[in-house]
Amino acid sequence: MSNLDLFWMRRALAEARKGHGAVEPNPMVGAVVVREGQRIGLGHHARFGGPHAEVVALAEAGPAARGATLYVTLEPCCHLGKTPPCTDAILAAGVTRVVAAMRDPFPRVAGGGLVRLREAGLRVDVGLMDDAAARLNAPYLKRLATGLPYVTAKWAMTLDGKTATASGDSRWISSPRSRACVHVLRGRMDAILVGIGTALADDPQLTARPPGPRQPVRIVLDGAARLPVGSRLAQTAREAPVWIAVTGQAPADRLAALAALGCEILEFPGDGRIPILLLLSELSRRGVANLLVEGGGQVLGAFLDAGHVDAVDVYIAPTLEGGDHSFTAARGVGRPTMDAVARLDWHEVTAIDGDIRLRGTLPASWSVRGALLLEAGDPHPPSGHPLPGGEGEPSTTHSPESVSSPLDPGGRGAVHSVE
Repeated sequence: MSNLDLFWMRRALAEARKGHGAVEPNPMVGAVVVREGQRIGLGHHARFGGPHAEVVALAEAGPAARGATLYVTLEPCCHLGKTPPCTDAILAAGVTRVVAAMRDPFPRVAGGGLVRLREAGLRVDVGLMDDAAARLNAPYLKRLATGLPYVTAKWAMTLDGKTATASGDSRWISSPRSRACVHVLRGRMDAILVGIGTALADDPQLTARPPGPRQPVRIVLDGAARLPVGSRLAQTAREAPVWIAVTGQAPADRLAALAALGCEILEFPGDGRIPILLLLSELSRRGVANLLVEGGGQVLGAFLDAGHVDAVDVYIAPTLEGGDHSFTAARGVGRPTMDAVARLDWHEVTAIDGDIRLRGTLPASWSVRGALLLEAGDPHPPSGHPLPGGEGEPSTTHSPESVSSPLDPGGRGAVHSVE
């Protein structure tokens, strides 16, 4: 493939990102139609249940699409979901070549779209910028592979690694512009999670201000149901969902008081801490694909110890606190040696009004490589735990009747828990 192919695929990936927060749990997809070196059509999957990227781009191209090349960031679908198969639209438009960044592991596609196009005589190339395409849709790929949400850990800290002063004061570590970036991030999440310590110390709202494409569920890990009924979370539970994760130690009267305000109670077995894997499985069952964990240190540490942090979004202020206390980003058990620490496999750094923002991903314990370049002649789905929610497939976000995870509750990460 040529440098021009690379140029147009980059354009398609940029177009795909426009769907962030509006299409999940579907994947973000972008498409470009090119003829004789000129762009004649451009489109992206803009909302869940809406037209697919290929259909939008081909509609813009019109009759000029005949004999053109279609660049698309994910294999075109070949099944009837909420919309007709994209392969039918491609064939009807008269496109002669399709360049796809990666194969779609969704079981009802899984190479079948590429096979359909090749059998119709089109030239089909797959794998261009596959790593970038997989990173873009990592939440979609993880949920298909494991049945669990994609977890992003977010925190702000001083240059010496403190998330608050010794008195617990944390307002504000980062700059106003950095905090505005956090609100944008929140508005693209299905759920935001904190521990009861953070909820008691900060009385947060955990909302996106101004609102984003999504209205995230607000989750508190609160084994003993200590969240005050007068807290901003409890008092606004009928305006934006609040889920309280509790265990058997929670008094019945506290549960009733919180439920009366509109909080939904998620009960977990035992009288100890909430097991991370069981929590994530339940959140996925309720339709959560993207989870933002905002702390505090014990909560972030528990997720790290369990191996269930997929990405980080960190804001480092040019300040020094200097205290000798436990207000650090992540506590937990930790790693015994530097050789064993969790290292990012990709990251980017930007400056925001003096703050440093570092975004990155940790190596996936679930495999996406198997989804990328499997021979298109083998339409069988990869191993794993596929879920509903492929592009155009029905999925009810935040509904208890949504998909369930078949993962073994005693599997990896089940021993890690948090209050």
